[in-house]
Amino acid sequence: MSALAEQKSDAGRVLTEAVARIAGFWDLSNAKLGRILGLSPATISRVRSARSLLDPASKSFEAAQFLLRLFRSLDALLGSDDDAARRWLATPNLDLGTTPIERIDTMRGLIEVCDYVDAYRARV
Repeated sequence: MSALAEQKSDAGRVLTEAVARIAGFWDLSNAKLGRILGLSPATISRVRSARSLLDPASKSFEAAQFLLRLFRSLDALLGSDDDAARRWLATPNLDLGTTPIERIDTMRGLIEVCDYVDAYRARV
C-alpha cells in the first residue's frame, strides 16, 4: 500500500471512529446520523460497528468533518458536558429558526450551525 493510500485509510478510520462516538454521546439514531451524513441507516450501522469506513473522497466524509467540528466547538463551549450539548441541540433556537439538531440534517444547515457556534465562541 502506498503512503498516500495508507494516509487516506487512516483518516477514514479515525473519522469513522469519531463519528460513531459522537453519535453515542448525542444519542443519534442510525436514521438521524444517516440524514446528517447522507448515508442509509444500513450503511450507518456498518460505520458504527467499524465494518465500513468513511471514504475521504466522499461528501459523507466532508459532512462527518463538520459534525466533528460542531462536536468539538460545543464541547469547548459547554465544558465537555454531553447532557448540556444534547439539550442545546434539542432546544428551539430563534437565530437558527428551529432546533439545531433538526437544522443539521442538510449540509448547508450543518455548516450554518457550525458557523453559529463558532461565532458564539469567538464572543466569549
